[in-house]
Amino acid sequence: MVAAPREGAAGLGSGPAPGLVPTLPAVAALRRQRGFTLVVAIIAIATGVASLALRDPTAAKLEQEAVRLAALLESARAEARSSGVPARWEPLEKQADGSDFRFVGLSAKDPLPTRFLESRTAAQVIGARAVVLGPEPLIGEQRIVLRLDDHRLTLATDGIGPFLVGDDQPAAQ
Repeated sequence: MVAAPREGAAGLGSGPAPGLVPTLPAVAALRRQRGFTLVVAIIAIATGVASLALRDPTAAKLEQEAVRLAALLESARAEARSSGVPARWEPLEKQADGSDFRFVGLSAKDPLPTRFLESRTAAQVIGARAVVLGPEPLIGEQRIVLRLDDHRLTLATDGIGPFLVGDDQPAAQ
């Protein structure tokens, strides 16, 4: 940094603060450098946040499907228990009406959805053809694997608790 001696108003070097004071070009260069560093820091932070926020859209869609299906299963389970009727959920091969699954045994007055939000989603009940939802409060351990492209998630219950969404892992024995 280039500096010049500080001079008083008379130019005789009798200013109140002895020492060196940066010249105007040096101050401007220092401000530009600080500004550049700030811009680089902001860009680095924004890039880091963006990379954390970006998710595979297919994985996000599958997670949305799994959470929705878990809520539908719990709703059907509650209805089966409160009305005392046997109920089950069955995944289907694509039907002419576009249905992907069906709830059997529940009231037709307020039917639950029968389609996935994403048409490429597929479901498979592990170890059975359907998921038993009631009327008994204990329904047994059950698992459903949802697939969307090369992504998989599992909905599972131990028969007592609600259906929970998790990674596609084998059930604990």
